[in-house]
Amino acid sequence: MSILTRNTALAGVLDTHLAALAADEGLAPQTIRDGIEGGTMVLLGNPSHPSLRPLLVGQPSRVKVNANIGTSPLCNNPDREIEKLAAALGAGADTVMDLSIAGDLLAIRKGMLAACPLPLGTVPLYSVAQKYLDKGKDPAGMDPEELFAEIEMQAEQGVDFMTVHCGLTRRGAEWATEGGRVLGIVSRGGSILARWMRKNGKENPLLEQYDRILEIARKHNVTLSLGDGLRPGAGADAGDAAQWDEVMMLGRLAKAGLAEGVQCMIEGPGHVPMHEVEAQIVGIKKLTNNAPLYVLGPLTIDSSPGYDHIAGAIGGAIGVRAGVDFLCYLTPAEHLTLPTIEDVKAGVMASRIAAQAGEVALGRRHALEREAGMSQARMALDWDGMKRCALDPEMVDARRGEHRNEEECAMCGKFCAVKMLRDDPQGTL
Repeated sequence: MSILTRNTALAGVLDTHLAALAADEGLAPQTIRDGIEGGTMVLLGNPSHPSLRPLLVGQPSRVKVNANIGTSPLCNNPDREIEKLAAALGAGADTVMDLSIAGDLLAIRKGMLAACPLPLGTVPLYSVAQKYLDKGKDPAGMDPEELFAEIEMQAEQGVDFMTVHCGLTRRGAEWATEGGRVLGIVSRGGSILARWMRKNGKENPLLEQYDRILEIARKHNVTLSLGDGLRPGAGADAGDAAQWDEVMMLGRLAKAGLAEGVQCMIEGPGHVPMHEVEAQIVGIKKLTNNAPLYVLGPLTIDSSPGYDHIAGAIGGAIGVRAGVDFLCYLTPAEHLTLPTIEDVKAGVMASRIAAQAGEVALGRRHALEREAGMSQARMALDWDGMKRCALDPEMVDARRGEHRNEEECAMCGKFCAVKMLRDDPQGTL
């Protein structure tokens, strides 16, 4: 039975929006249907999310960019997070994830769903763990039933995609903590579950009761973002046994999800040296049956605090060329603090640049057309044309500043190479 037959919520969203999706992506409707049926493309869209514009993730649709926002115990200002959401969308983010871990998470999520016309993602485990940590209790004492109840509640609330660390096994957690890793487990969700398994002497409940998650996700068309709880947090840890143990399990879970009518994405690595990025991406895609791949970076170096959005954009561009479908941004605040509004914009732009670079290398028509348009506009000294082709049109005006009425840029002025030959009185060399 096909996924669209089993998942009536998905079928309804697709039927309503197929024409618009096809026009926006420049794809034939049948290409979209085939991608969804084969599990190589997902349609993010929970019918309970008000005023939502559903979104396709998975090539040959455009490579998408996600922005993470949310409160923390040390920086808890929900109104500021709504401002960051607006900044992320204004900068061109395709989705937003609410990673809040402080305050009234139910109200924060409700506010973000209302303010976000594009798909919103969450990590339900955070909400359960917060209830324990705020009371000074160990989240390893949580009852798994609390987690399943949270997943169902958020699905009913309208969340479009959720990170669930179903592929994290006891064996993988042991390898990550006792197998010589430099940085152990850096995923918050992965760390919480590994702690739970160690304390309770049991297997991951999200893995053992995966069928319950599938039932909830199918009912609400929640796309499962199968989390990389054992992603490498240091370049030296990339490609170790713990990481690949989880990747192989994620492939099995994505296949099982598709058979049960549930859309699944795969979350990918964090820190990977540049020369290993392509091999990592190719390997992950192969082991996960070409399910859409959602990556954080990858960061190609570990030593760039304050500039990790650049390190991530380098890895992201290489990753897109190798098969990445969805880029999660990094901001200049990564590893340091909660991002500011300015950091959010910088992070989105860095990932959009990475996506554009990767898609140019792949020969994608929309990417090549943007490049050609910019070159033609520069040749004509057409500043309005440059703005139309720029990834950040506002930056063109901002940088032109007091010289915006000049035909040449302020770096060259009368030395403008283009104008010098264009205005050659002899008209020939």
